[in-house]
Amino acid sequence: MPRFSVWGLEGIPEIVAGDDLVALIGDALEASAGADAESTLRDGDILVVTSKIVSKAEGMQVPASEREKAIADDTVRVVAERVHPGGIMKIVETRQGLIMAAAGIDMSNVPEGVALRLPADPDHSARALCAGLRQRFGVNIGVIITDTIGRAWRVGQTDQAIGAAGLTLTDDLRGANDANGRPLHVTVAVVADEIAGAADLVKGKTSGIPVAVVRGLGRLVRDLEAPGARSLTRVGDDDMFRFGSAEAYRLGYQAAMAEMAEERATTAAKQRQD
Repeated sequence: MPRFSVWGLEGIPEIVAGDDLVALIGDALEASAGADAESTLRDGDILVVTSKIVSKAEGMQVPASEREKAIADDTVRVVAERVHPGGIMKIVETRQGLIMAAAGIDMSNVPEGVALRLPADPDHSARALCAGLRQRFGVNIGVIITDTIGRAWRVGQTDQAIGAAGLTLTDDLRGANDANGRPLHVTVAVVADEIAGAADLVKGKTSGIPVAVVRGLGRLVRDLEAPGARSLTRVGDDDMFRFGSAEAYRLGYQAAMAEMAEERATTAAKQRQD
């Protein structure tokens, strides 16, 4: 029967700037294998790593008092805004190509008075982790770096892949047939995000377990040069929702004003002719 397993990796200490994640995760993996031989890292395993420990190790901390400036610095465009009792919530496109609230800058699971930015280049971070752990353990694994996002038409949040290395991110079923023999035309399963969500069930937000191991999906593991998670971002005409509410309102207003100006000019020209 098709199946996979996922478990949380315990024993990773609180991460601070400059920590060697390959060493710390590697030590935790060895300790886990010593306590349970079945958890020994194998070819085809996938490590799912919470972006927060990557950001901490890479020194992406900023004072909480500078959070708004950090949001502005990491914003490419504002997609939507909403006023709430605590201020204005902004949904923005980040430098990493992600659409996230507050540019993904978080104040949970960090010391008091600190805010945490996303890793500058999550795909690069994933490749470094993947390469280091492959070398240490001599096995071919994949790495996914995750962060929590909301969805425009769904309540709550879930985890998605914001960085990845060493694995296929999608299962492209276009051209195949479904179980009833009908051709599939648009189905592309984003397995990286599905794995991210599954891993969060054992990592969680309050357990202090920032890494999970997924086993049974070795068919997805490939070379380190495989496209990273940024390749999952829709761009240009492929992005059917590229205009947020603020942008759509502004563009609609500008178009209406231009149309009114054209009508006035046409009317004025006709009056002169008369």
